[in-house]
Amino acid sequence: MTKAFTRDKRFIVCGSFVALVLFMALFGPNLAPYDPDEMRAAHRLEPSSRQFLLGTDSFGRDTLSRLFYGARVTLFISVVSVLIGVVFGVSLGLLAGFLGGWVDTVIMRSMDAALTLPPIVLAIFVVTFVGSTLLNVTAVIAVLSIPRFARLAYGSTMSVKQNEYVEAMYALGASTLRILFRAILPNIAAPIFVQASLSLAHAILTESSLSFLGLGPPPDVASWGRMIEQSYRFMHLGAYTIIWPAVMISLTVVAFNILGDAARDLIDPRLRT
Repeated sequence: MTKAFTRDKRFIVCGSFVALVLFMALFGPNLAPYDPDEMRAAHRLEPSSRQFLLGTDSFGRDTLSRLFYGARVTLFISVVSVLIGVVFGVSLGLLAGFLGGWVDTVIMRSMDAALTLPPIVLAIFVVTFVGSTLLNVTAVIAVLSIPRFARLAYGSTMSVKQNEYVEAMYALGASTLRILFRAILPNIAAPIFVQASLSLAHAILTESSLSFLGLGPPPDVASWGRMIEQSYRFMHLGAYTIIWPAVMISLTVVAFNILGDAARDLIDPRLRT
């Protein structure tokens, strides 16, 4: 399996780009040449130069420095929200699939109801009322991701729990939690991993959309979506102010999507060539 991943060009190229973005997020403060919030009235909307490699925005702030800091904010919101979605969604799906009965009915019908609501509309509605802080945006995106993981874990659990080794553990008197986390969860981890990769891309798009609408992190917090929101009014004066954050969002989303597709193809023997 390890050799299959290392031979897949999609995994190598996209994995390398994701690793680069993670490096930017982790070491952004050390890599950024300037303070991302420092305004320079004399250098507003400057194009790329030796002093400012990617130019400056309408406030004279260095675009490269804001990209580094924006990577940290965008990835923090995306990774934390997906982790929360995995923990709660998979737990609910496991319980509903294994216990069945009224537990199945209550949990899964609630998930179905949540899936009928347009995610971005629901996110706008909630953030408008609770406020657009970093934690609120993360919590909203996390709640939106829970139903997807719950549905996936539920379907996989319904299939796996019919296997002989699960019935054997049940006959030997193993507790419900032991069966769920020792026999079932390890055998449904592959599709959950793939879904997590795809959900990261979706979380980045959701955070960027909310930031563009002014409902993301506060204006003083640099994020890629906020950079676009603060720059699109000045496109006629300098398109580069919006191009760089848009390129980073697009490439990161595409990279996570391709990574998810590559992992699905390599993990599922029916799709492996």
